This record gives sequence, structure tokens and C-alpha cells, in this order.
Amino acid sequence: MPTPIPIYKDHDETYHADSCRPLVAAAERRRVHLEALRHGHYPGRMLPTGAMPGLKMVGFWDAEADQDWGLDWHRNEGLEVTILESGDLSFAAEGRQYNLHSGHLTITRPWQLHRIGDPYITASRLVWLIIDLGVRRPNEAWKWPSWLLLSKPDMEELTDILRHNEQPVWNATPALCKCFRTIAQAVAADRDGSHISHLSLRISESFLLLLEMLRMKNVKLDRGLSSTRRTVEMFLHDLRIHHQNLSLEWTLEEMASSCGLGLTQFVHHVRGITNMSPLKYLNHCRLDMAAKMLRESSGASITDVALATGFSSSQYFATQFRRHFGVSPKEFRSSSFCQGDTTITHESMALGSEAPTRDFTSTIAGGS
Repeated sequence: MPTPIPIYKDHDETYHADSCRPLVAAAERRRVHLEALRHGHYPGRMLPTGAMPGLKMVGFWDAEADQDWGLDWHRNEGLEVTILESGDLSFAAEGRQYNLHSGHLTITRPWQLHRIGDPYITASRLVWLIIDLGVRRPNEAWKWPSWLLLSKPDMEELTDILRHNEQPVWNATPALCKCFRTIAQAVAADRDGSHISHLSLRISESFLLLLEMLRMKNVKLDRGLSSTRRTVEMFLHDLRIHHQNLSLEWTLEEMASSCGLGLTQFVHHVRGITNMSPLKYLNHCRLDMAAKMLRESSGASITDVALATGFSSSQYFATQFRRHFGVSPKEFRSSSFCQGDTTITHESMALGSEAPTRDFTSTIAGGS
């Protein structure tokens, strides 16, 4: 199972986005031609200070042969839009596999796990842009950069569609494909901000063309996608499947803060989703993860497992484990419990987006 980068603030650790290191390494080896402009930690030439704030990265790669690298499961710092200009490419989002062809467009939000390559990329030319809208959770209000030239009604309509339909792959219109080609040309030609005007105009045009494309598709909207409940579901999902999160010394206040909610609202949603208090659910998740580690990590001591899953001592862990499973951790590891999958888990709970382990080809939205 891939390990996504958290999108929430966890104690003193804040959200970190993908830095495209495999792509950078391939470009340094001259396996792929990379042109990009950026603010922050992404690869590429720095944009001038104050130029196009919120634009985290815009660029393209041109791979003339199959490559021995790919971009593993990750989340981005903002809304990412890409168009595959030529070639074929394997793409996956939230566990669903897609086979991209020339003219396919992808849209991913900061909370959507995605990867490019299966695991490697094929010969292709991909153009992309990433814009930070000031959101990390589905329920937060989007804040578009002021340099985008769409009218307020158009921007509100585009926001409404993108917040309430998360289909990640579409067939782009010819006009949108052409616009992305001009964006790539402006990136390649830019030196020290010489093409900022071109870029701001073309990126504005791209979002207008995207809105027109989505209008033609008559997309279905799901208002539940931007609910606070969904944000809590995603937090609980990440909590459940990643032992790094379980090992943190959570307080109720910190859990609520990680979802951007007050205590009362957070507790209400957790109880509605799990029928438990947040701390009780956390304890159940820790015990289920501990059981999984006891089954699969024969070299780890019981104390190691206890500490890795957030228990302060092996004694307290053993007490809680026996209360939950009816046997001690040592008995569990040496008994028939470890021979099958008899651990009591909460995997059947509907807690937001699926773990990215499903592998099937999905239909591309918006047939040509």
C-alpha cells in the first residue's frame, strides 16, 4: 500500500506536497526534457517575486522514449490540471487506474491521491499547472488568485462544479488542448518573467475553456463532496491506515483542529460515522494496526509494536489488547489468530476515499 503525504496539520508537522523528485532526477540525467516555472519547492525556474501569486508550478515534460521512473502516489499543494499532448500514459487517482491518450485532461484537488506511471512512464508530452486555492480540506472555501480574468459569476460556477464533481479524467476539447500548447510555449520562452503577461492570459483562458467544456458535459454534482462530514471521514481514513499517524500523541483538541473544526462539531461527526467517541475510535484503530503488525512483522518486538502504534508502554498495550481481542499480544502472535484474517477491524466502515489499492480501468468522462 502506498503511503500518501498527509494533507492535514498533525501536531507540529504541517502538510507537505510532492516535489517531483523522480522527474527532476530524470531531467538531470537527460532522460526527459523538463521546462517549468514555479513558486516554492517545486522544480523549475523561479517565478519573479510577486508574479502570479498562487501559481505553484506550470510546465511540461517531453519524454521521447519510455522511462524507468514514475511519480508515485502523492497529493499536490493546490488544484492540478494536466493535458497529455501526445503519447499514452498510465494515470491513477484514488485507487482507480486510467489509460490516458493524447487529448486527455486530468484534474486533481489537494486531497486526491494520484500517481503517474505504472510504475514507469511511457514516451509522452505532458503539460500541467498547479494553483494554490488556499484549501487542504474539501469543506474549505476556495480562493482563486486575483490575476485570473474570469468574471465573478464564471469563477463561482467553475468552483461549484470542481468542488462537487471529482471525476479526475476527461476528454479535453481541441481549443483547450491548443491553449495548453501555448502555455507550454510561454514557459519555454520565459526568462526572468519575460512571459508573465502571456502566461496570465493563457492560464485565464484555459480555465474559461475548462468551464465551457464542463458546461457541455452537463456534469452531475454531489454537494456532499464539500461537507464537513467528508473532511472528518478523510481524516479518520488516513488515521486508520497509516501507523505514522496512529503513533502521534493525539488529544481531542488536536484531532478537531486537524479537521479545522470545533470540538462539538468534530465529536458529532465522528460519533455519527463510527458510533464511537474520537478517542475510543483512535484506540480501536491503534489496536487493529497493532494486530496487523504482529501478524506481518515477526522481527518487531511487542514493545516496538506498542510504541509504533501510539501506546506509551508495553504493559498498557497488553492490557488494552487483551480487552479488545481476548488474548495477549504474545498469544495472538503465536496462535491461529495470525494464520488467517480474523482480526476485528473497522475496514468495512465507509470512511471517505478508498485506500489506493484497487486496480481497475475506469471510464474516461466526456466521450469524444
